[in-house]
Amino acid sequence: MAEEYRTVINISGPLMLVEGVSGIKYAELCEIELKNGEVRKGQVLEVDKDRALIQVFEGTRGIDIPETKVRFRGRGIEISLSPEITGRIFNGMGEPIDNAPEILPEVKADINGSPLNPYARNYPDEFIQTGISAIDGLNTLVRGQKLPIFSGSGLPHNSIAAQIARQAKVLGKEEKFSVVFAAMGITYEEAEFFINDFRETGAISRASMFINLANDPVIERIATPRVALTAAEYLAFELEMHTLVILTDMTNYCEALREISAARKEIPGRRGYPGYMYTDLASVYERAGRLKNKKGSITLIPILTMPEDDKTHPIPDLTGYITEGQILLGRGLFRKKVFPPVNVLPSLSRLKDKGIGEGKTREDHADLFNQLIACYSRGKEAEELSIVLGEAALSDMDILYLNFSDEFEKRYISQDDYEDRDIETTLNLGWELLSMFPKAELKRIRDEHLDKYYKKS
Repeated sequence: MAEEYRTVINISGPLMLVEGVSGIKYAELCEIELKNGEVRKGQVLEVDKDRALIQVFEGTRGIDIPETKVRFRGRGIEISLSPEITGRIFNGMGEPIDNAPEILPEVKADINGSPLNPYARNYPDEFIQTGISAIDGLNTLVRGQKLPIFSGSGLPHNSIAAQIARQAKVLGKEEKFSVVFAAMGITYEEAEFFINDFRETGAISRASMFINLANDPVIERIATPRVALTAAEYLAFELEMHTLVILTDMTNYCEALREISAARKEIPGRRGYPGYMYTDLASVYERAGRLKNKKGSITLIPILTMPEDDKTHPIPDLTGYITEGQILLGRGLFRKKVFPPVNVLPSLSRLKDKGIGEGKTREDHADLFNQLIACYSRGKEAEELSIVLGEAALSDMDILYLNFSDEFEKRYISQDDYEDRDIETTLNLGWELLSMFPKAELKRIRDEHLDKYYKKS
């Protein structure tokens, strides 16, 4: 039986300090029994000699210090894993909340896994089709990649996350595909949206959902992405499935880090966030990837809302350093009713060149997206010029580029949130839009591709 301590000496906010302990480890779980028999859960945040600092999940309100008993469990947070976790809905700690039976575990795993060893990694080089042209055609997602979506308050990142979860697939592969979806700090309405969407579209059959609500304990928010990635590692490396992990919203996760750091009275870093936030985010993101001699893989799409749409804010800034590109949502496009409002010019997938081309998408893909980006960029320059000088100051070719940028936003970037475009459709649509230009203007495409695919409108 676990040793019982009645040596609580201080309480501050959600934190409790216990002295006279021995053999206690960082991240160990404990039970706090109150005078009235109520039992609360906690986790060790820090150990210093014979003292342990505990974060109480349910908060410390109503705790009578002299009458409180603390029992340490000798283990950290664990999740029960078996093939039955697909099709299920859990809370942020991995406990079922879908009124279905408990998971009968084949294995129990500690959620604090390790980042993948760089030497053991396999290089990402396989195309993942999301069915969204702005991603597949221009900022291609590659199997094993970490590609975040940078959003803003009020932008439709939840709809985009649900669409990717519904539609994503690896082309031409026989491996089973699964989705692990983790939501942190979301409202009841957002949780209902995700759960209903997954159930109504059938996406739930291949998904495991982990839902942490805004009124759930802060420490649970810290655990949720780790619980989700532990489940993903089991599906990918034990059951040999390709697993897509979507984490939303990483900003809520970082706010929870800041709250706990402030409660511990740590010296703050940039904008009040803890100085170790980079390391902490890396310990989450770097668990994604492919391993040598393993069929399964983990592809990660973290979604974060940039405070005040500022991409230099610490959360998107540090995320950008760790991950391999970013999909940036634009408020200007959203106001034009473009969905998804992907701002393709500052967006980037650093691994896209590895996942496209002959045998993966199509041989003309690289030339095509270079030309589309170049034409769209020149069209946006013409739009700025027309705002300053008026459309009369534009040349005939400038007007053509301006018209192209409008058509590109309406037809290529914009699509219905239940429209699943295959890569052939996306590429053919790109050629259709380029047919607005004379052949001589398409200088970024090789002659053999022009001869095969270019058709003047």
